[in-house]
Parts: sequence; C-alpha cells; structure tokens
Amino acid sequence: MLTQLLQKFNRLPIMQTETPLEKLDRLSEVLGRDVYVKRDDATPFALGGNKVRKLEYLGAAAIEAGADILITAGAIQSNHVRQTAALAARLGMGCVALLENPIGTTASNYLTNGNRLLLDLFGATVRMVDSLDRANELMQATADEYIAKGHRPYVIPIGGSNPLGALGYVRCGLEIARQARERQLEFSAVVLPSGSAGTHAGLALALAQVMPDTPVIGVTVSRLVADQLPKVETLIQGLDEMLKPVPLVKTRVVLWDEYFAPGYGFPNEAGLDAIRLVAGMEGLLLDPVYTGKAMAGLLDGIRNQRIPGSGPVLFLHTGGSPALFAYQGV
Repeated sequence: MLTQLLQKFNRLPIMQTETPLEKLDRLSEVLGRDVYVKRDDATPFALGGNKVRKLEYLGAAAIEAGADILITAGAIQSNHVRQTAALAARLGMGCVALLENPIGTTASNYLTNGNRLLLDLFGATVRMVDSLDRANELMQATADEYIAKGHRPYVIPIGGSNPLGALGYVRCGLEIARQARERQLEFSAVVLPSGSAGTHAGLALALAQVMPDTPVIGVTVSRLVADQLPKVETLIQGLDEMLKPVPLVKTRVVLWDEYFAPGYGFPNEAGLDAIRLVAGMEGLLLDPVYTGKAMAGLLDGIRNQRIPGSGPVLFLHTGGSPALFAYQGV
C-alpha cells in the first residue's frame, strides 16, 4: 500500500537504480556477528549520500513552484548543502548557501576543502553567517531578498528534513525490505546517524510497517535524546498526515546519544577509530561527523550486547566522505 501511495507524490528520476546492500565480511568475522551496509553513499551524483533521496521530492516541488534559485543552509562542510548545490546545477537553477562554522576552526582545509570546495565547482553563492540557530528565518529573509530582485526562490530546509523530503527514506525503507526478502535476511536492527532527522523519521516509519520486528536505532550526531526525540517524532507525525488515509502502525523511535561528544562537527576518538577500522578492513570510507560516530555506536552496541537478538545488523551509510579531506589538521 505504501508503494502505491508514494506514487502520488512528484519526484525527480535521479535514483534510477537501488543502492547496494552488502555484507562486511571481514568486520563481521572480527565482531562475531554479521554486519551489512546499505550503500547510500553510492547514490548517483555529487559523490553520493543520503540527501539525494530527499532532494528527489524537494527538487520536484521546486520545479512545480517555478523556482529559479534554491536556498538552503548548513555547516561549511555540510553534505546536504553540497548535494543541493549539485542539484541546482543539474536543474539549471542558482543556489544560495548560508554557511556557519560550527566548530570555530581556522584550519584552511576545513574552510576551503572537501564539501566547501565542491560548492564553488557547482557555482553556488555562499554567504557566511554567525549562527544557524534561526536558520528558517535567515533562509526566508534571503528568499525575500531574491524575490525583491525578481527571482523565484525555493527554500530547502536544513538537511532536506521536512515531511516531503523524508518521503525519500520511506521509499528507501521499502527498498531495504525488498532487498532483505530477496536475500532471506532478517535484521535484528538497523543503525544510522540521526541529525536533522528526516532520514531517521522516514526510514523508521517505513520499517515499522514492513519490518516491524526490526528496531531502527538512530545514533545522534548533535543532540541529546531529549532534544532529538521531538525532532524525529514531529517529522513522523508530518509523514502520517501526508500518507493518509493509509492506516499506519505506530512508529517507535530509538535513539542513542553517547557517541556525538564533544558536539556536532567535532571529531572524537571513537568515531575516528571506527573510520580507521572500517577503511582498513573493508576499504569503505566513513566520515568524522555522521557515519564515523554512528558506526562507533554500532560497534559498541554489538560488543556490549545493546543490539537485541543475534541476527545480522544493517548499517545505513549516509555518505559524507568528502569531509575526510576537510578534517585533515582540524
């Protein structure tokens, strides 16, 4: 039913094929438990990542609104902003990116390399701001400025995380369930980074319907559970409204917040160790902001038996490897 319902929402045909679902053989052997990865770092453009699935829906809405400029915001090394700028280039639109420096570094790699370098290649207009605590107000003020100049801007929320963007991960959840059935896999849990919360909300809602015995564990990358939980739940409520009249099973939200310290964008040793381990054993690249910390949570969860059952565990790889080049020296 969800598959049919999703067809009523317009989306860009960016995701022409499914992303792979792969077993990490050597890591599984070391951990004594099978670990699989859903390779959303391998989405089709701008070096991959989870935002492509959200931008399929948000980009279609921008086209429907007659937009000629996309406006968004994020950290200097935002994967979301990088992929939004790439989408704007593909669609022949302008892109205005409001960027903050969340870690207050003056390291030249962070300020100019990685995702920031790619923004220039995609032709984005970059504006530095002191803080994104009032991001929606800043983006709307920027949109108003461009409207006054005769443009037709469309605001893409931070992380692409509103109910429309989160539909991309409802679709991904159905894709995962289909791949698992085809390979006769029954996952004990799915682990992913939980940041702007759209990916987490969409995936958790979908899997609650089609893989109800599999908890979706969000490893927070910027907030304590008390602050992250309302963000995820609000997006799930928005999805519930969008997906009516389909009766949906209640979605349970699971969050772990022990792995993001000292804060968003700051590397930590557990995350860096996870990056080195997975790269050295599997040739798979994680990043220090999102996937490294989420993998640290998965590893700790297996070692300390926090993940229920004894079946395989699935890791959703949300991308982010361009940031590896930016964090050298940070």
